[in-house]
Amino acid sequence: MQIQRRTLLRAGVGGAIAGALTLAEPALAGHRPTVFVAGDSTAATYAVADHPRAGWGQALPVFLHRHVRVVNEALSGASSKSFADLGRLDRILAAIRPGDVLLVSFGHNDQKTTDPARGTLPWTTFQEYLRLYVDGARTAGARPILVTPVERRRFTADGTPYPSHGEYPDAMRALAEATRTPLIDLTALSLQRWGALGPEATKEEFLWLEAGESVNHPDGVQDNTHFQAHGAIEVARLVVAHGRGIPGRDRRALRRTAIPDDVLRWPTTRPAES
Repeated sequence: MQIQRRTLLRAGVGGAIAGALTLAEPALAGHRPTVFVAGDSTAATYAVADHPRAGWGQALPVFLHRHVRVVNEALSGASSKSFADLGRLDRILAAIRPGDVLLVSFGHNDQKTTDPARGTLPWTTFQEYLRLYVDGARTAGARPILVTPVERRRFTADGTPYPSHGEYPDAMRALAEATRTPLIDLTALSLQRWGALGPEATKEEFLWLEAGESVNHPDGVQDNTHFQAHGAIEVARLVVAHGRGIPGRDRRALRRTAIPDDVLRWPTTRPAES
């Protein structure tokens, strides 16, 4: 299946851009260095009604200096295909400026190959859609960085974590090499972290809550894909620590061994999803 080449910079794209903490307007004069995030629910920003659920894109500002802006467009349920087809990529490309960075992280929902709106195949359509992000950012004078999908919480009977994304991380790695695009191998980094923590300690990073522990999850929750604040912060630490092209990295914050969950902010309403 071949993707018809879309116009990467579509004239007249309007609407607010969903920021990491609030809705941010497109950059004007005096533009600050900006990190844009294109991704899925593991990176998305969540509202007060979702607390303590959080995405790693929501936590990026913790590890960046204040002069750097984060515009988190990550969308729950998105794949590389659906994100572009919904116009989210066009919205980023209308706002991105030379010197900005675009973090691109998909794979969770691309695996849903029975869903024609989201499914892609790793060595064909997945790579073809990812090229739209890479080429679009470069056309705008910005720097794309590919981020392999963060791993789910999956353990064998003996407590060994195992990968769950099939060939999608390998396909992204190969594309990064072929296009000379920087890569953050979050799949490998997160798998290593889950292995070091083990099955029980990882529950403190994923959205595992007992009944009554959170008013937003009164019956409790056992989610092996999404994070609570602590996990989002630690995954964001991995992204920034290994994303040497990300502007304004705060080395002091990266060296801090513990960061309290309440440094994150949850907006009162969810950032615009369309």
